Amino acid sequence: MADNNTIARPYAQAVFDLAQENGDLDLWAEGLNSAKLMLADGVVVEFLAKPELSDEQKFDFMCELFSAIGEQSALFNGKNKLGSNFIKLLIQNGRISILPEIAEHFNVLKSVVENSVDVTVTSASPLNDSQKQAITTALKKRFAREIHMQTEIDETLIGGAIIRAGDIVIDGSLRSNLNGLANELTT
Repeated sequence: MADNNTIARPYAQAVFDLAQENGDLDLWAEGLNSAKLMLADGVVVEFLAKPELSDEQKFDFMCELFSAIGEQSALFNGKNKLGSNFIKLLIQNGRISILPEIAEHFNVLKSVVENSVDVTVTSASPLNDSQKQAITTALKKRFAREIHMQTEIDETLIGGAIIRAGDIVIDGSLRSNLNGLANELTT
């Protein structure tokens, strides 16, 4: 059986091509990211998996959820024909649960076109502006792309930071360095 990423990839490519053709990359990115957040906890997916619900009931439910979220999900609130057709297609094919993966693949495609990369920096304590700027400058040089950085705090890190950019992980945490030192000392 194919995994969700394998199934999501062609949907993401088709939606990306459509969005790019219509100049709506940002609109689709916002809508898909809202859908990703909405479906992430699994409760909505579990509800939509109920066999007693018709496709029309599932669609109406999704439109109501998107309407409740507001502007960031305007694409899927039932008023945009392309967005509505996309949600209907996913429901009819039993693929609504892969919307988070579709969003991920879409964002990767969008980043390539925009020559940018989304980076998450996880540190033990908040980064100040000069630290953020230094990291952004170094990553810009390394990836030769525009950097969109988010920061997260993980108090279990003793110090340092972990940088995630797509499939690349740079672990500069003190814990990682200490574990490496411990491995060296025991061998």
